[in-house]
Amino acid sequence: MSGRNLLTVPLAVQCLRAGEVISYPTEAVFGLGCDPASEAATRKILSLKNRPAEAGLILIADTFERFAAYIKPLKAGLKEKAFETWPGPVTWLFPRHESVPDWLAGNHETIAIRVTAHPVCRALCAAFGGAIVSTSANPRQGRPATSAAAVEAYFGSALCGTVAGALGNADRPSEIRDLVSGRVLREA
Repeated sequence: MSGRNLLTVPLAVQCLRAGEVISYPTEAVFGLGCDPASEAATRKILSLKNRPAEAGLILIADTFERFAAYIKPLKAGLKEKAFETWPGPVTWLFPRHESVPDWLAGNHETIAIRVTAHPVCRALCAAFGGAIVSTSANPRQGRPATSAAAVEAYFGSALCGTVAGALGNADRPSEIRDLVSGRVLREA
């Protein structure tokens, strides 16, 4: 990837606030992200990936508090299950707040959230001041991108750019678990 497409965290935040799509390193693969409040940017990610909107997307943040607007109030002791794995590479399906649009959560009664441990993702969310959409940087059925060059090969100039940084130590995308049932939907 050419240097002109590499972003610092402050430049990436400018892209997010402008309703653009960015890529960035995560625990295991490069991700695509945007401001979850931007329907146009979220739909652009879905289009780039050829992903059906019904599938829903994951949100990441540096702190749990950034998810307050996306989740319903929980029964006592329930969120502690997620806190045992955070920050880290486990995504949890929380009961979705009624205000969360279908283009973000799909046709699910839950919203997928993760408090990330990855330093670039944490810095990005902290500088943005909120959660961001996070989905693997690849077209549907394609191999997830494990380098900035692979991201560029997939998406070229369709992105605002890629945040500079290294992948984490995970060898697979995050595990996904349902908070209420405890069921594992995708193993790590």
